[in-house]
Amino acid sequence: MPHFLIKSSDIENNIIHVKDGETLRHLVSALRIKTREVVKFIDENKINYEAEIINVSKKEVLAKIINSEPSTRELPYNIYLAQSILKTDGENLLISNASQLGIKGVYPFISEHCAVKNYVAKLKAEKLQKIADEAFKQCERADLMQVYEIMPLSKILEKFKKENIIIFAEKYENTDILDAIKDINKNDDILVVTGPEGGFSEKEFEYFKTKGFKMATLGNLIFKAPNAVTAGVSNVIFALNLKAEDKLR
Repeated sequence: MPHFLIKSSDIENNIIHVKDGETLRHLVSALRIKTREVVKFIDENKINYEAEIINVSKKEVLAKIINSEPSTRELPYNIYLAQSILKTDGENLLISNASQLGIKGVYPFISEHCAVKNYVAKLKAEKLQKIADEAFKQCERADLMQVYEIMPLSKILEKFKKENIIIFAEKYENTDILDAIKDINKNDDILVVTGPEGGFSEKEFEYFKTKGFKMATLGNLIFKAPNAVTAGVSNVIFALNLKAEDKLR
């Protein structure tokens, strides 16, 4: 059973009042929820609730709280993803996986080798947010992942400290993840950057070099673009956790 986002103001006398249209449709029409069933909810304060359904209608669902506790399903640092937008199937998979990995937000951009037309890519943002929201429900995340409007990669990079940016660029660099994260301050926002199906262009690689960005490798294997994101972010998370453990010793 997925969990559903509510507001703390929806709770009155230990009863959750679900009135949000989309959540109601999911509970009533899709799941056909019934009284006495137990459903999970989470509010903006990242508090998880287990609640027993006590009344169901098309206008409102009422649920009595059985148990509540703070959610622990989030990363201890903020990792963002900048990714060259992919074709529909690959992009949908990427967004779902990013949400499950705990990514804080995704910045789509158009690269030179991008296979998606600019005007088409701009139409995707709202749909991509819905995919992220669905993954949030399924994996019981503590917070929603934000999918931002498409903007130039240079503008995205300006939002982060240079030492906290890792660009996965297999063609030119052989820096492993442990080297790439050694100067990262995990208390600041971290950005992982990935390219399109065809990889970054020579011009883009030259831009990264000129600006002095760190370019990292995932090793000798070649990944499809959505899988490269999963592998790359997973490696960054593992390396940051390893770094934190070493500091505690």
